[in-house]
Amino acid sequence: MKRLLRLTLEEKMILGYMPVILVTIFIAAMSLQGLQELDKINKNILKNDAVLVQLSDKMVDNLLAQEAYGRRFLILQSPEMQEMFWQRGKDFKTLIDGVYDLPEQRSIPIAQLASLHDEFEEIYKQEFTAASNNSQSSAAERDHFMEGKLDEIISLIQAIEETATESQQQKMLKFGNVSINIFRTTLMLSGLAILLGLGAIAVISRSVSKSIKQLKQATEIVSQGKFTHLAEIESQDEFGELAKAFNFMTGKLGRLEELQIDSNPLTRLPGGVAIENILKRRLESGLYLAFCMLDLDNFKSFNDRYGYAKGNEVIRATADLIKDAVTKYGTDDDFVGHIGGDDFAIIVKPANYQKICETIVREFDLKVLSFYKPEDKIRGYIEGVTRQGLKVRFPLMSISIAVVTNEHVRRMNHIEVAEIAAELKEHAKSLSGSVYLVNRRGEKPEHVTRETFFIPKVIK
Repeated sequence: MKRLLRLTLEEKMILGYMPVILVTIFIAAMSLQGLQELDKINKNILKNDAVLVQLSDKMVDNLLAQEAYGRRFLILQSPEMQEMFWQRGKDFKTLIDGVYDLPEQRSIPIAQLASLHDEFEEIYKQEFTAASNNSQSSAAERDHFMEGKLDEIISLIQAIEETATESQQQKMLKFGNVSINIFRTTLMLSGLAILLGLGAIAVISRSVSKSIKQLKQATEIVSQGKFTHLAEIESQDEFGELAKAFNFMTGKLGRLEELQIDSNPLTRLPGGVAIENILKRRLESGLYLAFCMLDLDNFKSFNDRYGYAKGNEVIRATADLIKDAVTKYGTDDDFVGHIGGDDFAIIVKPANYQKICETIVREFDLKVLSFYKPEDKIRGYIEGVTRQGLKVRFPLMSISIAVVTNEHVRRMNHIEVAEIAAELKEHAKSLSGSVYLVNRRGEKPEHVTRETFFIPKVIK
């Protein structure tokens, strides 16, 4: 037991699982032959029987279409119908060539099928010639002869398809029998491996249970916020190393607790440091992303008119609708941050930014109206006075979004992305209403704005 305790955790686990490993190798050796047979059956079904069934269906459809075009020509005398008739004939021959290419086609009457189709086309060829010379045979006699030849070809194709289907069913039955044999053998040997493994693990688990209990206890204490607690494990195996790492992490958590969390106190969203770090990390890892910088237009004039309390309500409402849009149309990896004031940032996958931005623009324009008094809402602006005493009109608040993606450029750092976004945002703010602008680095920028009922429109 003392020698066992001196082993590393890896050595203990290998020793415990050795019986399972040995039996697993034996299972693999016994099952390999069966699996190879299953693979052979499966490939045969996919490459021969299933393909033949598909080709048969296509030949019937193609033949019926060809016959329809032939009849239309005889009625309408349209050159286009005749051209389509011969094109369908070429397609039918292509399908026959596909049957020739199958690995198992010895028992398939391909030559007979090709000969019948040639006879079918020859009948129509004669009718086409007669139609051109205005010497067609009676419709009843002609239809009877054509339908007979058509039925003969279709019957032969159906016989081929039935043969392929029956072959496929037989192979599937064989596939199932082989699978059952493999399963039974694997189940029996796996049971033996489990019994041997349980005996070995029962002995080894006693040597590690004490360390696990100590780590669990330490984790519970630390989860209560007591970051000064240390896990005391004396073993020299991986659990001892894990205890050291755990104690180091606990110290780090204690220091982080002493610092203010980098989040905005108004929205509880990650702040500028977190935004920069996440953007930098994702760019350095080579991930494709869309960085969106959001800013409220005419927010200061609203604050001056309605006060900071109302302004804070707007900020919180904006944060909520941004989070809702990202949750609805983004992924779990997407990120929402609050730079400060009325500036926000989101980092999403390039495929998602359009839906997210359109939703934010639409929902903001709908939501922002609820913060204005009825008279300001009706006028569509608020009145203010400059420091010089001049009366000015400020439009209702809108939102401007700058989007920068790295899909079409090999390398961009977080500083470049931020600079492009800032420049693009200034351009967006110069436009009226809620908009989002996209810079894809290598493509022409998009300008997305709103129309009646707040429906975004893309203008290239």
